[in-house]
Amino acid sequence: MRQINQTQVTEFFLQGLSDDPYTQKLLFVFFLCVYLVTVLGNLLLMSLVQIDSRLHTPMYFFLCNLSLADLCFSTNIVPQTLIHLLSKKKAISFISCAAQLLLFLSFGGAECTLLAVMSYDRYVAICNPLHYSNVMTKRLCVRLATGSWTTGIMASLVDFIFTIRLPYRGSNKIAHFFCEAPALLVLASIDTHATQMAIFLVGIVILVIPLSLILVSYGCIILTVIRMKSAGGRLKAFSTCGSHLMVVILFYGPAIITYMTPKSSKEQGKLVSVFYAVVTPMLNPLIYSLRNKDVKGALRKVATRNFPCRLGIYH
Repeated sequence: MRQINQTQVTEFFLQGLSDDPYTQKLLFVFFLCVYLVTVLGNLLLMSLVQIDSRLHTPMYFFLCNLSLADLCFSTNIVPQTLIHLLSKKKAISFISCAAQLLLFLSFGGAECTLLAVMSYDRYVAICNPLHYSNVMTKRLCVRLATGSWTTGIMASLVDFIFTIRLPYRGSNKIAHFFCEAPALLVLASIDTHATQMAIFLVGIVILVIPLSLILVSYGCIILTVIRMKSAGGRLKAFSTCGSHLMVVILFYGPAIITYMTPKSSKEQGKLVSVFYAVVTPMLNPLIYSLRNKDVKGALRKVATRNFPCRLGIYH
């Protein structure tokens, strides 16, 4: 037994959300429905932006990037979860677990920074409308999007390296439904205080700082909207910003609970992860885009006419 305990773990067993077979079947149906809506919603949004020239604007360019992040984010987790809900042996190799962890952190980090960039876009559109086209140029938008993806990947590498370098020689049962850093740290064979501190500091960079920028942007937006004389203008501004704020709360709230409060219970951690890793990618295109008048118009246009898909985001 002493020799076995000193052997590096080569595979993990995901304990999932429940051991009850009936509950697992219900969870399978739930996860499958959520994933199908996620894929269809985000693909539909990206297709509409590609097709309709009225949506070739910076806001929808960033929304396409957010939809891509959501789609990859969900696809990295849900299909494997669906397979495990129907199988008896819920095993995942160490390499596959590491890959899932890296991709999860990368797409999640990109989404954090993209939401901050989108709040800046709304700030310029509402607080400086006359200079919007001069500020939010195509070149700047591409740079902001590229910077968001790069920042997310670089931040994820820090968490990934600190987590995966730890020795795992004891238990290989992960009390989670996918490979997430806090759940893996519990299984490490040595003290993980340094790794927890690294994850906490990265959380400040990738969660707290972007959230602070979002709050500052919306503070300025609210002051500007209050000063508007047109009731219609105020309503339109609050509608657009309200949708974005809802997305921010749904994503940042659970993520901060998981990564900035590492001493939360296992069950609480799993439920919170379900919300931001599975449910939020489904809700984003629904509450932020598909309820928008321009997107609805583009959807009606596609439904009534057949025309070729054009490449390019916006002009």
